[in-house]
Amino acid sequence: MRDVQPPSPSAAALLGLLASTFSIVVLSLGAGRFGRDIGMDLMLRASLLFRDAAWDTRADITVIAVGILVHLAAHVGWALVFFVGLGRWTTRLGPGRLLLVAPPYALVTSALEWLVLMPLLFGHVVFTLEKSYWLGAIAHLASASLYPLYPALRDVLDGRRSSPARRFGAAYGGAALGLVAVLTVAAALGREVPHIGGDISWDRDFMRRMGAHHEQGLEMAELAHANANDPYLRALARLMSASQRGEIRTLERWWRSWFETPPALVCTEAERAVMPGMLSRTGMAALQQLRGRAFDDAFVEAMSHHHRGAVAMADEALARASDPRLMLFSHAIRHEQRGEILLMQRVDGLAAVRLALRALHAPFGAHPADTPDGAPRAPAATPPRSGTRS
Repeated sequence: MRDVQPPSPSAAALLGLLASTFSIVVLSLGAGRFGRDIGMDLMLRASLLFRDAAWDTRADITVIAVGILVHLAAHVGWALVFFVGLGRWTTRLGPGRLLLVAPPYALVTSALEWLVLMPLLFGHVVFTLEKSYWLGAIAHLASASLYPLYPALRDVLDGRRSSPARRFGAAYGGAALGLVAVLTVAAALGREVPHIGGDISWDRDFMRRMGAHHEQGLEMAELAHANANDPYLRALARLMSASQRGEIRTLERWWRSWFETPPALVCTEAERAVMPGMLSRTGMAALQQLRGRAFDDAFVEAMSHHHRGAVAMADEALARASDPRLMLFSHAIRHEQRGEILLMQRVDGLAAVRLALRALHAPFGAHPADTPDGAPRAPAATPPRSGTRS
């Protein structure tokens, strides 16, 4: 019978550091491939410590550094829980079994972080309302993918010069470094995988319309950053500005790679007039004239209306977009825009968790954030996917 070694806290901590570093590098290099702005995500991490002082129109180097440290600390902690706290069972596992067990553990820990630790234990509801669950799950999966290296690290720290675990660790670690190299080259080239959907014309129009919609949202957020009377609303406007700006950059980058033409995320006046949630020029001019409490109230009403329009557009893209990256992008927008409406309403605690869970799957009209009175309505019939016949 094979000897069972006791848990090694030092090996678990070292693995946690390597795994969390690997995940942050992979996310930094690859997040843009599916429409995420890593600076925005690190800002949300940093605000666990700095609260709304971390929210800015662009994440500065201090906020990014703090966000990375929070990420590293969290994933080192989860590695210690797995290999030391649960060491009675996990220390018996070889690399192959760790490869099977690590993904479910990642999904559980990311759910605990998103549902309980951040919003309830730390009172950090912006993390849950602004960021869809699957985004955190990807980070946890990337980190846990290095868990099969634990036996090799334990043998190295124990001074075992030759072992099957060390040989496996060398090969597996080399494969992880190879993935980082591929992502680095792709990021350096600044190119995306070409459009892989069917109806490129619908996707092109959606990107153009969503880009124009976000441009007005950015204009409104910057107006609130300058004019809002409530400090919390000014900070939230900075966060909105960062999220809108990052998504505009994503759309522009995809446009250059997919369509081989300069970014053209603009719409005609006629298109803007029928776009859901868009304010007219008269409405924007009226908002610019307000100050004090009157501005705050008008901004919350106008931005909530604007966000509901983005939710409706994103919900349509979930049904009609042909490139899967646009579908992921749209799901993240639908969740984030609903979350920002709830943040403007100062929803907190269990109510925030319940509504964030509902936002993950509810179609437009079936979530309280989708209507001014907060009463969900029966969703409209889902439009057919492009390329299908009724």
